[in-house]
Amino acid sequence: MKIFLPLVLLLVACHPDQIPPEEVPTTPESPQPIITPESPQSIQQAFDQAPGRIHYLPPGDYPISAKLVINKHNTGLAGPGRIIQMNPNMPILEIENANNVQIRDVTLTRAEGQMDADANGIIAANAHNLTIANVQVLDNRSQKPAISFAACRGVRVIDCTIQNYSRIAVDDRTKSSGFAFNCIDGSGINVNGSRSVLIRGCRIVELNLLPSPENKEKFQLGKWVKKVEGAPLSHLVPRDMWDKEYSNNWHQGSALVVTNPSDSDYVQIIGNQIENAAQGIDIHGDHVIVANNIVNNAFIGMKAMHGARNVLIIGNQFSKNDLWSIGLMPGVSSQAAGAKPANVDGGSIIANNIISDFGYGSSQWIWPGQDNCPIRLDRGQVPENPPLTDVLIQGNIVYDTGRDKVVVDGVANVVPPRYDYAVYVSGDEVTRGPVGLHFSDNLFHPGLKGVSNVSLDR
Repeated sequence: MKIFLPLVLLLVACHPDQIPPEEVPTTPESPQPIITPESPQSIQQAFDQAPGRIHYLPPGDYPISAKLVINKHNTGLAGPGRIIQMNPNMPILEIENANNVQIRDVTLTRAEGQMDADANGIIAANAHNLTIANVQVLDNRSQKPAISFAACRGVRVIDCTIQNYSRIAVDDRTKSSGFAFNCIDGSGINVNGSRSVLIRGCRIVELNLLPSPENKEKFQLGKWVKKVEGAPLSHLVPRDMWDKEYSNNWHQGSALVVTNPSDSDYVQIIGNQIENAAQGIDIHGDHVIVANNIVNNAFIGMKAMHGARNVLIIGNQFSKNDLWSIGLMPGVSSQAAGAKPANVDGGSIIANNIISDFGYGSSQWIWPGQDNCPIRLDRGQVPENPPLTDVLIQGNIVYDTGRDKVVVDGVANVVPPRYDYAVYVSGDEVTRGPVGLHFSDNLFHPGLKGVSNVSLDR
């Protein structure tokens, strides 16, 4: 008689990211510490005195001036309380070298007048089997991500809200490019060198800082504040930019970014809602699923580059994007196999996505006539980059909203599309363009210049 084990059991038993039980020690029973709003320090005391437990955070406000630290396995925090960080230079919660941590239902925020910060809301490093569920991170306005993971395995971020994560800052590129400029910067969730990550059902929205002409003037956005004379120029820093001392990419950051492409792997980004971002979803990693998300009003809906291989982009809604909605391209970190392993872009699928209201976002006035296109399949940033290779583009819709008439001053008129091509494929003799593109069963409304700048019969 043959015995067949269920497939799920077999997968769990041999999953490479499963944390061995011996790595998660248990803690003997001891009296449960009591956390109260009258003693905000009781939160850290509970973590230290009774590790290995999920501690309850009762309703109320808990002002702190130092970061909360979880560094023991099985420890966590759950409850309706609100933690208020008074110190803009400190994270709110740090999780380090601790497995099986759970953070649930809490609200993390910063004090009035201290919301522009230099630190994360939640930062986790080397923390495996981590769950963050139904957590709110509000007004953690920083160049550092509201929630950040580094070198973690088995992370779940579920049904969380991140609101107002950006601030006015300086993007300092003096070491790489010889200049620095004023910008809006900030990211919602950052996955850095981590594996087996699920981000599902989250709402990541910016309501405080939008890329308006008024904010550009008020904060002198894009204006260079440093310039290193004699710095060598590259094609990434055109001469006219250098002479004008102005950068139009002053809306920086991403609602959700996966970075460190050589180490970030097996990431699921499913069913999230992103609003008013600079870049909605930014992928630098392998084996990534981007599915059933809504990215509304971002100048870039999503991109995958710097060695993003085997990315599945399926069933998403991209609305009110202004530069492009879906972009795949090699970046400076992309490389062929040699002294180091290959870090290449391709083997990906773009399927069943809907792109609508293109060019009707908050950033449309910043990027006129700059190859604006709903779908962009691009060359590398440097000649050494291997080309984007083998991409299946199937069953997508690029919808020209202007054909349904747009109401201006109470009058409805058909207006031209706000993109040149529905699909733009870039490449030249120096930097190789994409190869192995396969288009089928798409509905692409033509732009001002047509459906595509190249034949899609490939």
